[in-house]
Amino acid sequence: MSIFLIKAFQLILSLAILVVLHELGHFIPAKLFKTKVEKFYLFFDWPFSLYKKKIGETEYGIGVLPLGGYVKIAGMIDESMDTEHLNKEPEPWEFRSKPAWQRLIIMLGGVTVNIILGFGIYMMIMFVWGKTILPSESIPDGWEVSEYMESIGFQDGDNVIELDGEKIEDLNKLNALLLNGPETFTVIRSNGKRDVINFPQDAGVEIIKEFKSNVFPFIPLWLAVIDSVVPNSPAELSGLLKGDEIKSINNQKVITPIAFQEFVQSNDVDSISIGVIRNGYDIVLNSGLRQDNSIGITFKNLSIQPKKLEFNFLESISQGYDFGIYTLTSYVSQMKLIFTKEGVSQLGGFGAIGGLFPATWDWEIFWRNTAFLSLILAFMNMLPIPALDGGHVMFLCYEVVSGRKPNDKFMEYAQIAGFFLLMGLVLFANGNDLYKFLFN
Repeated sequence: MSIFLIKAFQLILSLAILVVLHELGHFIPAKLFKTKVEKFYLFFDWPFSLYKKKIGETEYGIGVLPLGGYVKIAGMIDESMDTEHLNKEPEPWEFRSKPAWQRLIIMLGGVTVNIILGFGIYMMIMFVWGKTILPSESIPDGWEVSEYMESIGFQDGDNVIELDGEKIEDLNKLNALLLNGPETFTVIRSNGKRDVINFPQDAGVEIIKEFKSNVFPFIPLWLAVIDSVVPNSPAELSGLLKGDEIKSINNQKVITPIAFQEFVQSNDVDSISIGVIRNGYDIVLNSGLRQDNSIGITFKNLSIQPKKLEFNFLESISQGYDFGIYTLTSYVSQMKLIFTKEGVSQLGGFGAIGGLFPATWDWEIFWRNTAFLSLILAFMNMLPIPALDGGHVMFLCYEVVSGRKPNDKFMEYAQIAGFFLLMGLVLFANGNDLYKFLFN
């Protein structure tokens, strides 16, 4: 329960920061343009509010339903579905009385704040904590690849160095980059040969299938290189030596210590033939097994050495900006996968978002997730769906170009349709979370 509460508190705090600042992005320009703001709420006050206080003409409060927040601007058809003002002549302090360019600025204010906030937090993270990268030299043995990656041309031991002709500086991002729809990968084979692999357009769907099965397309390769041989053990009697690299057992491919141990533990045999590489030559040796199905060897440890980078104030601005661009463009490019069966099954609600936060409090991860959610909130809000900021912006752009306002009744019906569409998406996403919790 304590883990749940820690995750839940981080999620609520993060959402509260994002919602309040987003709504301030609408509130401030509205007040600057002398537009009446009737309500400013963190979370929705349906069916009731936890707290409210009226200051001047605006009621400030905290709602009971933590699905977002809102500012109620007088004279605007919004999620409150209040259309009473349509029966009266426009007042000068109403939203509908303001010039289109002012209304456009008011509607863009929330998204603008979220973008600035996301990039600003990333810059702060770079300045305070720096960043840890995984350069190619940190994985000297290359990667162990999944069955699907092998089917399209990758091989165990490949060292991935370029994506679409650009060097990959941080291999921590490698698996995530596969969902961005790259076209080519440049790899260095285990024999030193440089090769280019074309990436299929539908590969993203297959990658999601592997993720669902807890399979990563790339994992750092841990070669089964012998570090020591126990005296008088079956391994020593067979002739195995320190530095031998195991490649097969009984003519079956085995290249990692884990695969080797799984094979000898799961096979009821008295002896095995072991294929090794020694000084560049292939050798096959026969070894007996001890009673515990071991042969008396230890392997070299997997040596991965990430690189920690620190930045001064000016460098952190550039680094934070670059990371924000990477985060936003990656998310946008992956949106096309939502329209596939595998992609839509990965839609998540509050459970999935809460899962981003760790079970123990970590300020760096908290701010990193808050920055990520801020940019995602900005993007999602700009989708041209009525009831979202993007829907209002779409109709305002039409008005600016055509010189005519959309019909009030049309706007009312569009708002209702958009609201039900959003509620459907929210229910579907959170239903996915519940299904995964119950059956996975």
